[in-house]
Amino acid sequence: MELARLGAAVVVNDYGQPGRDGSGAASAAPAEEVAEEIRATGGRAVAHLGDIADFETARALIDLAVAEFGKLDVLVNNAGILRDRMVFSMSEEEWDSVIRVHLKGHFNTTHFAAVHWRTRAKAGETGVYGRIVNTSSEAFLAGSAGQPNYAAAKGGIVGLTTSTALALARYGVTANAICPRARTRMTEDVFAGFAEPAAEGDLDPLSPEHVAPLVGYLASPAAAGVNGQLLVVHGGMVAIVDRPRVAAKFDTAKEAFTYEELDGLLSPHYASRPAGETFAASEVLGLKKG
Repeated sequence: MELARLGAAVVVNDYGQPGRDGSGAASAAPAEEVAEEIRATGGRAVAHLGDIADFETARALIDLAVAEFGKLDVLVNNAGILRDRMVFSMSEEEWDSVIRVHLKGHFNTTHFAAVHWRTRAKAGETGVYGRIVNTSSEAFLAGSAGQPNYAAAKGGIVGLTTSTALALARYGVTANAICPRARTRMTEDVFAGFAEPAAEGDLDPLSPEHVAPLVGYLASPAAAGVNGQLLVVHGGMVAIVDRPRVAAKFDTAKEAFTYEELDGLLSPHYASRPAGETFAASEVLGLKKG
């Protein structure tokens, strides 16, 4: 809705499965409802039903955008499911399904969008315009004990984003990732009781309306100088996340480290760190119940 408000023609993809674990019958209804909302306000939009974790479905999605509107300018990857379980209880299928939808799904659409932009640039088109906005999560930053599959997928998305940003910059394309907090079909029960509106009629601090403007900005010409970045966004706040920094560095006094030397260097370093540096996920994320 925000991209349409900013003037974009939009292809809305959704598999329409009701369960946040990806279960249930596929349905075109969610995507078509959003497309109809956009058309009702005078915008241009079409719906697409399909599982973007399927390679050929992702190809068809990008092809649909080009067929309907002549070219592709912006790709927003946001599809996901949850199958939460502790690592010692997680099944192979629960691991594979989440990695497939989040990480492979992001790759599939990115691949075909990149082919589209590169082909145009190689054909001599000047001023190729491309924007990719990927969805990661603070679960990758802070850890999430019951979500090893989700945290790993979201970390992989950051790596995919930075690699894509480097590969496509020469063609006029940027790629960035966001870590949003919002109540959606996937997270409404996860966030139940957290950060509720202070009073009736107030905007929900976890409303997607707090996230959408950043996506619009990253998709716009104004963000031409923003590439390979990770931003956290929620409730009227945007935070730019730096890449990991070296906290300490040790050199061996000999040709190679020994166990004893490493014990003498690393054990005191970690022993000197303040107690309580491992937090519950809700503390790291700043979420409060009630």
